[in-house]
Amino acid sequence: MPSFEITPIGTVHNDRTDVQNTDNWGAVRSTITVDERFGEACLQGLEGFSHVEVLFIFDQFPEKGDYREPRPYRGRSDLPPVGVFAGRGPRRPNRLGVTCCAIESVHGRELTVVGLDAVSGTPVVDLKPAMREFLPTDVKQPGWVSDMMSEYFQP
Repeated sequence: MPSFEITPIGTVHNDRTDVQNTDNWGAVRSTITVDERFGEACLQGLEGFSHVEVLFIFDQFPEKGDYREPRPYRGRSDLPPVGVFAGRGPRRPNRLGVTCCAIESVHGRELTVVGLDAVSGTPVVDLKPAMREFLPTDVKQPGWVSDMMSEYFQP
């Protein structure tokens, strides 16, 4: 398959630096500083939205070489084995992450969000305003996911 290169549009800044600390992201306040090449008005209009989807790179995790075998989610033996595309973790092809975050403020090239599960220094590759028309109203998931994620976004 052809490959392509992605250049980050900005960087995450927050108090989280430990990539192994994987829960309690709900109160994490992050500022995304967008690269100056996009100008001071690049975020104009985003303040009218309540949420933004942040696409980022899990750059501090190596890509696994073999994804063929299902593995217990998060390496936890109490969870069922799942294929690589049935999870949202960082050890995945292309190491892409995406989180829908609450917008706290927009100032020039700085976007402050709450609930972004990315550590400080993480490269951001895109920002998309969350729009109702793009969000499903009837999401279904296995019960074990709800149990496992119960503390993920807790403060």
